[in-house]
Amino acid sequence: MSKKLTILDIAKLSGVGKSTVSRVLTNDPKVKPATRAKVEQVIQESGYVPSKSAQSMRGGSQKVVGVIISRLDSPSENKAVGSMLNTLYSAGYDVVIMESQFDRIKTNEHLDVLKKRNVDGVIVFGFSDFDISKLENWHDRSVVIAMDTDKASSINYDNSLVIIKALEFLQQKSLNHIGFIGVDPSDKTTGKLRLNAYLDWCRQHQIEPQYQTGQLNHESAYLLVDSVLNEQTQAIVCASDTLALGVIKRLQELNREEVIVTGVGGNELLSFLFPKVFSIDPGYSLAGERAAKLLISHINGEIEQVHITQEPLSL
Repeated sequence: MSKKLTILDIAKLSGVGKSTVSRVLTNDPKVKPATRAKVEQVIQESGYVPSKSAQSMRGGSQKVVGVIISRLDSPSENKAVGSMLNTLYSAGYDVVIMESQFDRIKTNEHLDVLKKRNVDGVIVFGFSDFDISKLENWHDRSVVIAMDTDKASSINYDNSLVIIKALEFLQQKSLNHIGFIGVDPSDKTTGKLRLNAYLDWCRQHQIEPQYQTGQLNHESAYLLVDSVLNEQTQAIVCASDTLALGVIKRLQELNREEVIVTGVGGNELLSFLFPKVFSIDPGYSLAGERAAKLLISHINGEIEQVHITQEPLSL
């Protein structure tokens, strides 16, 4: 069967309307599973690939990239995506944003959908269980952000240095009784690397570590405070600004507001509401901008694979 079919041809072969085919191609969750399966089978059997003119349905542009983020409500990823979009829009690209929810299967499905839609390239926010081998099919037209990999270009944050900077800040204030609240070490970056930085610092300074790890949300941090806090505690280092919010709330309830809290994220609202909080900015916005420029360079065939470690910034 000829590959020069139109979306209308696919609709006729599938026995559905043109709009239904369009919704299948855009991964609209409202499409019934049976209908989706029927349309996708026709697309697969026919070898149909959206032409550049048909790609106007993707946003009216012939230049489109996909961005797969972990969580839509992540302040850190939103900062990176904001600068990323500014760069991509300025270069004339439209952007399809999808959410992985830290789900390996969902991420692979998103990558398959973007591949079917023939987008020019993809940026993926990585996570511990991410199936990095899926990017091999993108032929160097992909960038992974927030993790290291040799399968594609990558931009990672210095997860150890962000904690070291917080600890150095506290040490300059002659504070040594410092606790830590982080993320479960099964998360290799925000979890394991940031926790290890705290534990290494405790060993170097011959200090008994006081720490707890849980989920990456303020409710989890709130519940962990009592397990870290003691009469001597002078400060609590948090692996993220989100965790810091939960810690601050619990300290207020316990009338322990003299305990200094540090976070990671450079969240302006956090610093505005709680001026005493010290937050390290891992460089989220700059990383997003760099990821976009890197992807554009790959699409244009200008550079080969690149791996960057983004240095943190202090607020």
